[in-house]
Amino acid sequence: MGGIVAISLAAAGGASASEAGSSVVLVEEMTGAGAVTDTAAQWQVEGTDLGIMWDDGHGGVLTAFGDTFGDWSGDGGGGGDWRSNVLLRSTDTDLTDGMSFDWALEDAPGHAGEIIGSAKVPGEEHTTIPTAGIEIEGRQYLSYMSVREWGDPGQWWTNFAQLVYSDDGGQTWRSDGMSRWENDADGSSPLQMHAFVRDDGYLYVFGTPNGRFGAAHLARVAEDQVADQAAYEYFTGQGWSADPADLQPVVDPSVAELSVHRDAETGLWLMVYLNEDVDLVLRTATEPTGPWSEAQVLASSADYPGLYGGYVHPWSPSGELYLAMSLWGGYNVALMHAAYDADGQLVRPNLLADPSFERSTDLGADGPWQLTGTGGIDVSIADAKLGGQHFWLRDSQGAAELTQTVPVRPHTTYRLTCWLRTGGASGPGVLGARPAAGSGGELAVDFTDLEGWQQLSGTVDTGSADSLQVYISTTFDGGDRWVQGDDCSLVETAGDGGAAAGGVVGAGLLAGGLLLIRRRRT
Repeated sequence: MGGIVAISLAAAGGASASEAGSSVVLVEEMTGAGAVTDTAAQWQVEGTDLGIMWDDGHGGVLTAFGDTFGDWSGDGGGGGDWRSNVLLRSTDTDLTDGMSFDWALEDAPGHAGEIIGSAKVPGEEHTTIPTAGIEIEGRQYLSYMSVREWGDPGQWWTNFAQLVYSDDGGQTWRSDGMSRWENDADGSSPLQMHAFVRDDGYLYVFGTPNGRFGAAHLARVAEDQVADQAAYEYFTGQGWSADPADLQPVVDPSVAELSVHRDAETGLWLMVYLNEDVDLVLRTATEPTGPWSEAQVLASSADYPGLYGGYVHPWSPSGELYLAMSLWGGYNVALMHAAYDADGQLVRPNLLADPSFERSTDLGADGPWQLTGTGGIDVSIADAKLGGQHFWLRDSQGAAELTQTVPVRPHTTYRLTCWLRTGGASGPGVLGARPAAGSGGELAVDFTDLEGWQQLSGTVDTGSADSLQVYISTTFDGGDRWVQGDDCSLVETAGDGGAAAGGVVGAGLLAGGLLLIRRRRT
């Protein structure tokens, strides 16, 4: 195939987006040229997906990515320098400003190599995709699926799911003596894609069939018997059986690209997956066997078209989820954040409607964003911060302003964040929030010229106001000037009274809060 392919788990979108809003907010991109670490420059990882993360037991987090391209062709998976999978390591303990990487498994200096090779022959073995990883007693275990071929949207067929291991921190991997789950002739084996969680001396293995339309099942094995296929037990809905034929679902279809995390502080189990509406959803339980709660929408594909993945960072603090979310169009991975309470209910969601400007084709009319002056929505995967659309304000004289009015709680602190960039002539601009009625605090983050996408953020106390008007404005003083924006959020704070310190590299004066400007780290 000459190294040119167009494949991915997300080649299988299929369903229409639901109208649900998104609770998550963008922290920062994890991979690609615009990420916290420029993985394109560092290791020739220009386009990739997934991002299965696990604590390596040695002060780091290993992250396995899927099909990877060093010469990405744009708009979906494909391009030159194709590797079926790559492995990066992070020691970044402050996720509030994104996730950096400081090591990759290399096959040559400055080039990330494959963890597991593949035949790259459709109908035989097209690729090998990581689905889960875990560390036990210093040994790294990785599960991958051998993809025989891709089918219609939502469908692909696997040969088997295979465990491999590394005893040198991920530098070399072996499959000898490891457990392997062969797929059925009709492609219905329930354990072809995995999610791992360790608890109380067991490795719990959550699994789904190949494709996106199956149920979630559960197996377990003693931690010291992971390699012994005969030692696994399978959940029957009532108890455990040594016969995999007795498996019964713990969550009904459709469950895809599954990730499971246990909150060590509360004991709550959290399951994240892509559902039939192509939304990332969250379910919770007090036991791995369930019962699992009703699904709550973390990220709607209406806000993030082509989303998939949703793999939980193992260092997510109690009450918070940091997720690696893939987007098919831009074909890279972003770190997203959400919060939940002790009962597993999502809290402090993004209050802005159409925060990523993906639901509309224009500003104003019946949409949540109202425009004064000259502006609109651009459709460009190459230019958006995330996804395929962003807003613009542009002129040479006068002013332009974009606003949205949002109900809020009185006497509560909120954090407003937006990714902005400017071009053309120099000029003043403001990211702000003001009471729509009544009295309260006001936020006004001043900016002038922003090179590349910059995240501006500040906090505001609502006082007696029960609604805020969020706005982005700029003035044009005689030269052609433009402002672009994407991925805005208004989120109630957790009572810290201000923005987190992580990632602050510059501060500006404003009324009512602290300005954060986040720039890429390398």
